[in-house]
Amino acid sequence: MPPVTPLLDTVSSPADIRGYSVAQLRQLADEVRAETIDAVSQTGGHLGAGLGVVELTVALHHVYQTPEDILIWDVGHQAYPHKILTGRRDRIRTLRQGGGLSGFTKRAESPYDPFGAAHAATSISAALGFCAARDAGGRDNSVVAVIGDGSMSAGMAYEAMNNACETTGQLTVILNDNDMSIAPPVGGMSAYMARLVSGGGYQSLRKLGKSVASAFPRPLQEAARKAEEFARGMVTGGTFFEELGFYYIGPIDGHDMEALVPILQNAREIRDRPVLVHVVTQKGKGYAPAESADDKLHAVARFDVVTGRQAKPAQPAPPSYTRVFADALIAQAEADPRIVAVTAAMPSGTGLDLFGKRFPDRTFDVGIAEQHAVTFAAGLAADGMKPFAAIYSTFLQRGYDQVVHDVAIQRLPVRFAMDRAGLVGADGPTHAGSFDIGFMGALPGMVLMAAADEAELARMVATAAAIDDRPSAFRYPRGEGLGVEIPARPEPLEIGRGRIVREGSTVALLSFGARLGECLKAADLLAARGVSATIADARFAKPLDEDLVLRLAREHEALVTVEEGSMGGFGAFVLQMLAARGALDRGLRIRTLTLPDIFQDQDKPEAMYAQAGLDAAGIAAAAFGVLGSGLSAAGGLRA
Repeated sequence: MPPVTPLLDTVSSPADIRGYSVAQLRQLADEVRAETIDAVSQTGGHLGAGLGVVELTVALHHVYQTPEDILIWDVGHQAYPHKILTGRRDRIRTLRQGGGLSGFTKRAESPYDPFGAAHAATSISAALGFCAARDAGGRDNSVVAVIGDGSMSAGMAYEAMNNACETTGQLTVILNDNDMSIAPPVGGMSAYMARLVSGGGYQSLRKLGKSVASAFPRPLQEAARKAEEFARGMVTGGTFFEELGFYYIGPIDGHDMEALVPILQNAREIRDRPVLVHVVTQKGKGYAPAESADDKLHAVARFDVVTGRQAKPAQPAPPSYTRVFADALIAQAEADPRIVAVTAAMPSGTGLDLFGKRFPDRTFDVGIAEQHAVTFAAGLAADGMKPFAAIYSTFLQRGYDQVVHDVAIQRLPVRFAMDRAGLVGADGPTHAGSFDIGFMGALPGMVLMAAADEAELARMVATAAAIDDRPSAFRYPRGEGLGVEIPARPEPLEIGRGRIVREGSTVALLSFGARLGECLKAADLLAARGVSATIADARFAKPLDEDLVLRLAREHEALVTVEEGSMGGFGAFVLQMLAARGALDRGLRIRTLTLPDIFQDQDKPEAMYAQAGLDAAGIAAAAFGVLGSGLSAAGGLRA
């Protein structure tokens, strides 16, 4: 049964709650929390983070005049309660579904989402941009950025805070501390002191003190300023943020509506410098299964609301590619004490939590800091270690300058394990690993591999471990493997050598990565219509197996390359080589199948592959099209 939400049922926009009493706001928060839990139980998605900011979300929309006042959520996976309150409640059970609401904030979705966010630590920078645009336009609205303590490990947040002192007009940064990483939870006295130092009386006294101090010689003015900051810092712990130019308020209990509302009201009125409100929250707050879980049910599949138990598959599934990578790396590290692992705040997402349990002294989590992670790994490699940097493809984009400058130019043997390469289903375009083939393959000296199945992934881990003279990278998709047998002792691959998987005669399908299984199915569809297909697994985009590609071009009427990546990747490398070798002059018919030149919205993976033309039917249709058979519509080829 859906939750009972009599007050929430009357809310169609934040304007409806501006006149609420604190007691009504508390009730509304309880109802929003219940609605969030019920919705995510049906759709899956991010749960714990949203539950932790329910009271904060209600208080922000009560105090600030959104959407005229700008409210920016960092990362965005904590914004489900925000979506419920901003006119999207009727669609909240379409979260992360095809045609439904995004799992993150999205400009095209609502005027209450002024800035899209799915990668961490962007909110303060974006907020400063809104402040500058506001000031240039002569407007007087407030700007609020909500950023988590985890995101504060990213350098970009500090770059923005360093720049914030240039801001004129109102800017509030909410530091959502949900892991007690900066300060412990606080009680009534601290909330009282936070309200006191943010209030009009203290502000007036502070301004009077400044006025009086202005008559003093400059050394005494500076001494007075330092004394005021030090005294307040002893209570609030905010000296660091003060040094960055912020007026610090907190820490305060982020679930105490009586404290939140007046403090936010006071913060909104401070306009002589940016304000940082330090709010301590509990991730998963108000839902016992989330509160007791180690990860506070950060990301969940569909689950039972009463028990919190997530849906289980009807039968055991093959291991995920992430698990295969972790097990393979552990096996390599058992034999080689120089192997170490680096993650940027994603130990469980990349499987390095398992590596860390086995080798705690050889596992390094550097926080949400991909740039630092890459250069840190470069330093390890420069001093003789064998680092594996396990970073999602989409997040590695943030460290690309370091990949180029600190790793590739110096030919340091850093091994990049690029998880979530390709489409990612419900997480949508912000998390798709679409571009790594192009940007990693462009680098001189880089060895670039893609795994077609679990056994190939295990062999690529072994291959990377054996490469000591240059950087290497291997990509693998999100989700479960194909169920193939993984060798007990995976042998390294010969660098730059692909393989023929099935021999044919008319058309060659050359796959790079995890679409190999669909190529084999496409070959069956082609065979049913009298077309014989060779299936090859490139394994390497760099160095490219030129002999294999030239053989396929020479012995077949047509060649189709298949990759789960953007234009400018593997297919482009093949075309470049064929053109350089004169193979295109002989009239070879060729097609390069890539992800489409769009950012694909979230959907079920099979629907996304069909849209991209990278399922068996799409691949077979492309082969028919390049052969000129006249049957190029995928619909006629679906099994």
